[in-house]
Amino acid sequence: MKRALTCIVCPVGCSLEVELDGGKVMSVTGNTCPRGAKYAEAECTAPERTVTSTVRCTDGRILSVKTDRPIPKEKVAECMKIINNAIAPLPVCVGDVIIKDIFGSNVIATKNINAL
Repeated sequence: MKRALTCIVCPVGCSLEVELDGGKVMSVTGNTCPRGAKYAEAECTAPERTVTSTVRCTDGRILSVKTDRPIPKEKVAECMKIINNAIAPLPVCVGDVIIKDIFGSNVIATKNINAL
């Protein structure tokens, strides 16, 4: 089975073709660097995503957040349910952990918000 992908590792956006046999990657073509082949293999065998979202603060303001490492793609919806129910205490600084250990990743603040 063949699968076509566009590499997202860098701005070049190589068109990749992955040859799969029983869920195992047999070959990757179209990449101009080794990172593209690594991306294609991971995307076809164990896809992961970094989640970016927002969390409401205790005073009602909105805080942008993201996971500090990718999580399994199939866990993104469940991760979002947890994030949507969170409330961030103030003040918040970039890098503060807002939610600990969601599928092996922490949800961290991506902006500063001072207390009123």
